[in-house]
Amino acid sequence: MTALGGRGALLRRGLLLEYLTVGWNLVEGAIAVGAGVIAASPALIGFGVDSFVETVSGGVLIWRLRSELGGDLDEEALERLEHRARRLVGVAFLLLAAYVTFDAGRSLLMQEQPAVSPIGIALTMVSIVVMLWLARAKRITGEDLGSQALIADSRQTLACWVLSAAALAGLALNALFGLW
Repeated sequence: MTALGGRGALLRRGLLLEYLTVGWNLVEGAIAVGAGVIAASPALIGFGVDSFVETVSGGVLIWRLRSELGGDLDEEALERLEHRARRLVGVAFLLLAAYVTFDAGRSLLMQEQPAVSPIGIALTMVSIVVMLWLARAKRITGEDLGSQALIADSRQTLACWVLSAAALAGLALNALFGLW
């Protein structure tokens, strides 16, 4: 395989991972928000919103990887594209942090006690596995490509894994001990 062919395969792998990320997060977000509304659970609603933010980041990487795969980019244009994609992923990450901070603070102030959500517990358990796998695969692919934008997106996916674990802990504490 030539160097260009090898890079093309890596770009296609990166695209596949981003399509999987976007697809998973759209389904996960819809289920989480729906279950969160039913259970009046700010944790689940926040978890769902996080999924949609991750979808934005995935969309940015799809744009970035497809642009390079389409060819006709010189080294300078590719660097500008990479830089722009990295900044957009950073903005999505900041939006995620701001939303989680706001939602957690609001929930504590309003003393909103949610109902138990078996769907939310099952969803966050599956998400922990999916997000960890995606984060690792994107990091490795990003390193192989030399793409700081894809590596940054893998970190955002890892942050989503942490949020999945935190949401699961909160949902489990609520279900087992009534600790909301």
